[in-house]
Amino acid sequence: MPSTLIKDALVVNEGQIRDVDVRINNQRIELIDSFIPAKPGELVVDAKGRWLLPGMIDDQVHFREPGLTHKGRIATESRAAVAGGITSYMEMPNVSPATTTIDALDEKFAIAARDSAANYAFYLGATEDNLEQIKALDPAIACGVKVFMGASTGNLLVENPTALEAIFRESPVLIATHCESGPLIAQYLKKLSRSGREMTIHDHPIIRDDEACYASSSYAVSLAKKYKSQLNVLHITTERELSLFESGPVKNKRITAEACVHHLWFSEEDYEKRGNLIKCNPAIKKKSDRDALVKALRSNLIDIIATDHAPHTLAEKNKPYMEAPAGLPLVQHALLSVLEHVRHKRLSIKQLVEKVSHNPAIRYGVAERGFIREGYFADLVLVDPCQTTFASDDTTLYRCLWTPFDGVEFSSRICATWVNGELVYDGETVLDKPSAAQQLKFTSLG
Repeated sequence: MPSTLIKDALVVNEGQIRDVDVRINNQRIELIDSFIPAKPGELVVDAKGRWLLPGMIDDQVHFREPGLTHKGRIATESRAAVAGGITSYMEMPNVSPATTTIDALDEKFAIAARDSAANYAFYLGATEDNLEQIKALDPAIACGVKVFMGASTGNLLVENPTALEAIFRESPVLIATHCESGPLIAQYLKKLSRSGREMTIHDHPIIRDDEACYASSSYAVSLAKKYKSQLNVLHITTERELSLFESGPVKNKRITAEACVHHLWFSEEDYEKRGNLIKCNPAIKKKSDRDALVKALRSNLIDIIATDHAPHTLAEKNKPYMEAPAGLPLVQHALLSVLEHVRHKRLSIKQLVEKVSHNPAIRYGVAERGFIREGYFADLVLVDPCQTTFASDDTTLYRCLWTPFDGVEFSSRICATWVNGELVYDGETVLDKPSAAQQLKFTSLG
């Protein structure tokens, strides 16, 4: 494969914006300099006026394979991801059967090696009786253990204090938690059901309110402090929970927090128009909560921006509120949605890169990715901040064929995505090169 030379790019990396050239060769970034002359036969990309960013590392997706492939597949959802500038993902265990054994992890790695358009890793799902599987995890291969503390299906729900203590004490890898209090949610449901009226999507943030979130996330943080665990609390949705975390650089933090793109975009006011399409757990809440999350990103209380991409079919979403599943597809427009916060000066482009690329790489110990550095893998995304992108159901690449951003015009455009030095998205089409993707490798978290 010939080398690629990206000319005159505005490289956003490690707190700087530099107008430089970047050469890609043999999967990696070979050279970064103010001027690099082109070689004979080299592919030259004119990037003048465009941002060149390290590809987004999404630490939370649900690609639905195996067992739920009518909603999504690793092949379809990873193609949507690279079209959205996501070059690496970490996929969740609530598939069918759930990923609760090392054998099940190996099966997913085999599927991804065959089908994935982006680099990949998988979580092992915690149960109340699979501690030996957790203890046997190889930290160089597993991105983490996912613990559903109060919201899941099947045997993935872990609420028994003895089981939770053992997981936080024994896990050799980072623990990622979904934090909502099951008992409190049950209380709210019971209270609302007594009213005799049919519940609607407008009840969702009441049933899953800030108290339910705080009770669970504060418990997770207390366990992590007790056992000195590596903990990442996923998809924070409330202002109240922010008091649990410390501001500062992500490096050397043992307890971190993540926000998701839909909680940074939507508020409870959007339920009127979007209905069950934006039903998710934890629930989208008040505008004040949304604004507090953005502020916490700026102050480094929240360390990572992810998606929690979780597709369902429209038929499933169009069921009555109590029957409709929670989750929404997001990877194709996630980075574009965060770029809107840059446009409106809620975040800087440097802060965006830190939260979607640098910090996930640091927090999870992703080897040789997440930065634009000589010698690192060339996982890159080229963004034009002056071209628009219109999101619609008709142009989604998801297997479920819809997007919660239908009708939104974003002010930026993804012009190209490279995975391990191969162009996998040219701004219009995903180029089917599954061989470009690699399994993520991890270094020690200390």
